[in-house]
Parts: sequence; C-alpha cells; structure tokens
Amino acid sequence: MIREFQLADWFTLANAACGMYVLFSMMSYLETGHVSHIYFACGLVLAAFVFDVLDGSIARWRKMTSVLGRELDSLSDVISFGVAPALIAFGCGMNGLIDRMILAGFVACGVSRLARFNVTAEALSMGQDKVKYFEGTPIPTSLLLVGVMFVAATQGALGEALWFGDVSLGGFTLHPLVLLFALSGALMVSRIRIPKI
Repeated sequence: MIREFQLADWFTLANAACGMYVLFSMMSYLETGHVSHIYFACGLVLAAFVFDVLDGSIARWRKMTSVLGRELDSLSDVISFGVAPALIAFGCGMNGLIDRMILAGFVACGVSRLARFNVTAEALSMGQDKVKYFEGTPIPTSLLLVGVMFVAATQGALGEALWFGDVSLGGFTLHPLVLLFALSGALMVSRIRIPKI
C-alpha cells in the first residue's frame, strides 16, 4: 500500500500526525496543568492546516489526484480539525455534560460535512480538477475556534475562569463559549455556498 502513496499523501499523513499530537498534548495538559501544552496543541492545529493546504497544492501541481488521496485527506481532517479542536475545548474547561454533547455534535457535523463533500465533489467540480465552491463551511475553519482557545489560554481564561462562565440547565453544566462550536457545526452542514479560492 505504501508504494501507492503519492507525494501529496505524505503531507496528508503529516496533517493527521499533527492532529494526533494535539490529542497527546491536551492529555499532557490535563495531567500536568502546564498551559504550554495548550499552546503547543493550538500550534499543531495550525501546522496541520499548512500540511492540508500543501497536500492539495502538490497534488494539483503534480496532476496526481486519487480517490485514496481524497479519502486520506478527509480522514486526516476529521482528526485535526474536528476531534482535536473539540478536545482542546474540553481541556480548556468546556467539559460539562451539555458541553460534551455539543462538542460531540460539532465532530459529527464535521464528519457529515466531509462525507457530503466526498460524495458530491465530482458533481461540484463540473469536469474540472477542483470544485468551484464548498457547500457549508470547510472543516478547517475550526482553526478560528482554536485561535479563540489560544487567546483564552494566554489570558488565563481556563477552567473556572473560562470566558462567560457557566450556566446550569436542569442540573447539567453549559459553558456559553461552547456555543461557538455549535454554530461552527451548523455552518458546516448548511447549504450555504462558499467559493473555493
């Protein structure tokens, strides 16, 4: 199987590796409490984004796109821009029951968005090498949420000090900041058209 990989596929795997290291970094933060792990995790999501951009550029430059590459890209994006941001949010303090439900919904929306893209990409490309527009916001836009978490970490707004505090709904905790993830998830599965640059 490795022999079938194109150059772009290795960049895609680097994207996935960055996402996995985010998970390790956030587990280290939860274990040690050292905020540097959050900074590192946020930086790794940015690195994953760079690899995500490069893999597409390299594939188009070499004119070597494949179904395998597209599937690798989607699976890597789920880790780096779906699961990783959700775990960063959880580690930063959005860990009430309702928070967890919203974060799980955010990941599910990201998975659904990528599945829809893979199914419709051929039709959306209209015979060209790449699609003309996205339906719903692309999952890498979660990088904006990671930026919010990074700023919160630099200001010490973590755990009980998380911006906007928390509210109790039926005995369960909700941190209003997690609603940004709900909004992002809803935009990913929406039908809004975003031109691809």
